[in-house]
Amino acid sequence: MAEKKEGTRVYGTPGYIVVEIDGQSTQYSMTEILLAANIPSLTYVQVGAIKTLANLIVVLIRTLIDRDILNESFMEDNDYDLAAIVKTIEDMGGDYGEPDLTVG
Repeated sequence: MAEKKEGTRVYGTPGYIVVEIDGQSTQYSMTEILLAANIPSLTYVQVGAIKTLANLIVVLIRTLIDRDILNESFMEDNDYDLAAIVKTIEDMGGDYGEPDLTVG
């Protein structure tokens, strides 16, 4: 990593990283940096699909419990219980009581 030279400041402003050397500054757009990192962008539909995936997991869990394949403490070494899994699903936008399987 390059050593920071005396008289150099690096700071952020909304949407930019600013490098100032001896009073002369250059702004680097965060958009260009993120594109350079090849980070995929999530669309509105893809974010909605996460909720749908959580709801599909609800359907699977409820079905396996109804068929006596799983009980309420079904994770390895009892690390998680059903209440913790339900909370996580709901934090993701899912609904354990009435899961909606539409994507949108």
